[in-house]
Amino acid sequence: MSNQDETAENRLRKELPDEVPPAAAGSAAEDSESQPVLTGRQRLVKGLWPPRVTRAQLIVALLLFGLGFGLAVQVASNSDGDDALRGARQEDLVRILDELDDRTQRLEDEKQGLEKQRDELENSSNQAEEARKQTVEKERQLGILAGTVAAQGPGITVTIDDTKGTVEADMLLDAIQELRAAGAEAIQVNGVRVVAGTYLTDSGNSVSVDGNKINAPYRFKVIGKPQDLEPALNIPGGVVQTLEKEQATVTVERSDKIIVDALRAAEKPDYARSSSR
Repeated sequence: MSNQDETAENRLRKELPDEVPPAAAGSAAEDSESQPVLTGRQRLVKGLWPPRVTRAQLIVALLLFGLGFGLAVQVASNSDGDDALRGARQEDLVRILDELDDRTQRLEDEKQGLEKQRDELENSSNQAEEARKQTVEKERQLGILAGTVAAQGPGITVTIDDTKGTVEADMLLDAIQELRAAGAEAIQVNGVRVVAGTYLTDSGNSVSVDGNKINAPYRFKVIGKPQDLEPALNIPGGVVQTLEKEQATVTVERSDKIIVDALRAAEKPDYARSSSR
């Protein structure tokens, strides 16, 4: 071979790329074969974990957490009122149910009385006379409620002996409200008539009723059905238990005749006028 031919062959070898070693090619094939083949479930898990949380997803999660927390608080607050009943004894629950039945019966009796008055007005031959009688009776009833006339009837006497000076005006007000809810028709406390607008305030170591200072022992004269009034004060967590926690002594006496003779002067309203023509 001539020198020119050898020179041309060397130039051609320099221009061509180097040959790939057989070992390198074999190792690439082995690497691809060594990687395990993933199943569909494994690919799904690999795509979901670790999670990639976006800002929008984080905001939605926080809102859902806040909503769930609010619902939990609401459910807890609604269940608080039932805890006292869950812990009550069977006889206490029976007494509460009896009181509710009595209140329902009183409302039913009042409804029947109104229906009877309507029928009497419609069927009476002398409707004017019947209307006059009902007007007088209604005036008497309103006078009892307004405290302008004396009243008597069955009821109870409640005496609260407060030797420690711990009884406050709001406790006596709770007793008045509980008695009203149980059907009390007339109430007086230590010679002061209780009416719809009565208010109680603390006055040093005593209490004021409509500006009249009264001292312990506090004595309530209440006209109503004794079988309804006394249990209303003795319900679990009620007036009697609250006062006894304050180291006050409460006694309740039933009577067939309670006289409520403390009177209130009739007050003329400054602005309200009758709308009847």
